[in-house]
Amino acid sequence: MKRMKIKNSNKAKAPIAKKIPATLEKHEDKREDPYYWLRERENPAVSEYLNAENAYTETILKEAETFQHHLFEEMKGRIKQKDASAPYRDNGYYYQTRFDEGTEYAIYYRKADEAEAEYKELLNINKLAEAHAYYDESSLEVSPNNQLLAFGEDTVSRRIYTLRIKNIETGTFLEDVIPGTTGSYAWSADNQYIFYTLRDPETLRAYQIMRHKIGTSPEADVSVFEETDTTFSTFVYNSKSKKYLVIGSYQTISQEYRVLEADNPTGTFSLIQPRERHLEYSIAHYGEHFYILTNWEARNFRLLKTPETATSKENWEEVVPHREDVLIEDVDVFKDFVVLSERYRGLTRLWIRPHQGEAYYVPFKEDAYLAYTAHHQEFHTPTLRLGYQSMTTPPSVFNFDLKSREFTLLKEQEILGGFDSDHYQTERIMATVRDGVQVPISIVYHKDTPKGPETPLLLYGYGSYGNSMEPYFSSARLSLLNRGFIFAIAHIRGGEEMGRYWYEDGKLLKKKNTFYDFIDCGKYLIEQGYTSSDQLFGMGGSAGGLLVGAVMNMEPSIWRGMVAAVPFVDVVTTMLDDTIPLTTFEYDEWGNPNEPEYYHYMKSYSPYDNVEAKDYPALMVTTGLHDSQVQYWEPAKWVARLRELKTDDNLLLLHTNMDAGHGGASGRFQRLKEVALEYTFLLFLAEKIEN
Repeated sequence: MKRMKIKNSNKAKAPIAKKIPATLEKHEDKREDPYYWLRERENPAVSEYLNAENAYTETILKEAETFQHHLFEEMKGRIKQKDASAPYRDNGYYYQTRFDEGTEYAIYYRKADEAEAEYKELLNINKLAEAHAYYDESSLEVSPNNQLLAFGEDTVSRRIYTLRIKNIETGTFLEDVIPGTTGSYAWSADNQYIFYTLRDPETLRAYQIMRHKIGTSPEADVSVFEETDTTFSTFVYNSKSKKYLVIGSYQTISQEYRVLEADNPTGTFSLIQPRERHLEYSIAHYGEHFYILTNWEARNFRLLKTPETATSKENWEEVVPHREDVLIEDVDVFKDFVVLSERYRGLTRLWIRPHQGEAYYVPFKEDAYLAYTAHHQEFHTPTLRLGYQSMTTPPSVFNFDLKSREFTLLKEQEILGGFDSDHYQTERIMATVRDGVQVPISIVYHKDTPKGPETPLLLYGYGSYGNSMEPYFSSARLSLLNRGFIFAIAHIRGGEEMGRYWYEDGKLLKKKNTFYDFIDCGKYLIEQGYTSSDQLFGMGGSAGGLLVGAVMNMEPSIWRGMVAAVPFVDVVTTMLDDTIPLTTFEYDEWGNPNEPEYYHYMKSYSPYDNVEAKDYPALMVTTGLHDSQVQYWEPAKWVARLRELKTDDNLLLLHTNMDAGHGGASGRFQRLKEVALEYTFLLFLAEKIEN
């Protein structure tokens, strides 16, 4: 079969962003930023430049346009269009999410827990989304009397949600409409009040908890808590036991909680434990106690409990001690048992601890997998609803019987198009990096794909905020695997795969470990014969885009090409600007550049500040005009500077979604168009596109 070879058409001229002198100075250090003007969102020249870059990308990939469309249809074709979730029970009703043929959005249903009951439509997102280029719903919360449905809607992709309330019995929407929320809500036990969180429209920080009485004007809403520390954000929710309304405040290394009986909504919230620097904790209510999951004197966290009436930490009693080799990530408390979600040697496991009886682990058979407790579980339940998947096993939902210890499969995601998990192989290897640490790598490939210097390999990484990259399943990824790509995830420091220390060794003044790990994992895969530098590709998004940018500057020669999605690449400038959304919240992750030590360390790896006149690998950059986390101008400025300085003729493409934000397009199919674009770029470079 004839392969399409990559070439840069002479007819396609790359856009050149104009340069306007701008000098940024801090700590007696000057940085020249001639593309600073791209921050001017309302400037017509900005839109003109972004549209020119989009047109250039389209022109360069024009000869692959038919293939890109085919790839999109191929990925779309693996999705069962008419589908439904496994029902779950809550407060006397069963709830289910469905998709109809050809629709982009979900339809929510429920039925009473009665023999002859039938499912009735709760909310059809397709109808709500009809008039919008982007639509996202959040936090469907039904009132305790089962009569009202609260949810949030975002039509801009800034993650600012408008609260709306629907009368389930009549099908009509209440006049109670509240803009500017975070999209999560909590009901009072008497159904008369709903609590919500306001988001600052400029910084996007969640800063205030409000109480709204149903049927009244939002202007009469009462502030019950305001988070005045700009490095903290706040949220509100109902405890699983339904006894409490809970307000949480959090930053990267500190949390604080307040509670109020849900049947006393106009009362005063009481503090669990005052915030302390470096004290992290979360709470779960059970009986006359609160369970406390905390890092207090326990780097990998331990489980404690405390009486409802005495909640400060001097009253905390140990339930599960700290373990050096096990990270406790979460706790779920039910009437008859507690579930600890743990991470051991990079993998998740679930530890069942009955209130009466012997504790045990839920048994799983695969060596590399992802297991997790599912949402929407009632407090009074004899079974555990859990999710399971691996790089070769589609997402599945099970009920796990706590007495018989047997699994009941409720649903496995059906992959259309002849998918057979036996056709694919997974591996988990350990790469020894430059400081002697061993970094796990999860790998998947088609069994017919040989390892060798001609084999393309895509290495994915993130490595920030303690977020672990899981060995997850992707039906879209099959389009790469079936064309001879190996896909690998580097579980680099900055995540928490190997415990809390894994995160601590990849943040602040140790951030470069994240980048070195990714580079060394790439080199290790080459050394082990999986691929070669002519066929090694890298990819990351958001903070993973920062990873891609830093790695490109540090060691560009080992990569054939890279994809940076919504990349955080102008680190110093962003972290010095506290008017940019979420900046102050990030100080404990990256450091505060108002302090000289952190400023100079950030500058030493910031992708934008370290672009040089040298050869770089081919690069595709994607962003969203309305991105609420990484502003569009960061990738735009980065691409402009790369175009100015790089000395090679490798492809450099920027694609801006003019209707979307950080998460890309909305809808279950539309978002695949962006995946198809990225995969077309990779397959184009690897010369794996068929004419």
